[in-house]
Amino acid sequence: MKTFITLFALFTLLACNQQTAKVQQLQNRVDSLETKLSEAYKPGFGEFMMNIQAHHSKLWFAGQNENWQLAKFEIDEIKESFDDIRRFETDREESQLIPMIEPALDSITSAIQKKDIRSFKGNFQFLTSSCNDCHVAAQFDYNVIRTPESSSFTNQDFKIQK
Repeated sequence: MKTFITLFALFTLLACNQQTAKVQQLQNRVDSLETKLSEAYKPGFGEFMMNIQAHHSKLWFAGQNENWQLAKFEIDEIKESFDDIRRFETDREESQLIPMIEPALDSITSAIQKKDIRSFKGNFQFLTSSCNDCHVAAQFDYNVIRTPESSSFTNQDFKIQK
């Protein structure tokens, strides 16, 4: 019986020691991943806004050329950028203002789906003024967005390819 108790105690100690080693190994992995995560690149608010501004410009030229497939792509990219702001910039007060852009996004999306150039032009102006209204609300009123006059994307053809 004594031998049994000794073997049982020895087995229990070995099992506990293995569990402790596994726990420590897992903790080391967690610590390593947290360090990597804290050092990972995360775009700032300005990078998100520059991305939106680029797609805003491309959206205009796609719509002007009635390239509805490209226009849909560009408006989807803008929406995706706003989703990313909501996800990655939760600590910024400006992120809370994004819902004020949504009616304009919905309106221009509808114009694109209908392939209606008149509606597109009007709703593009609505989108642009909504951006500026958001900038005013966020106290960035010095950053005024407008309809582009010429494309800075000279390496992209906005016409429909046949």
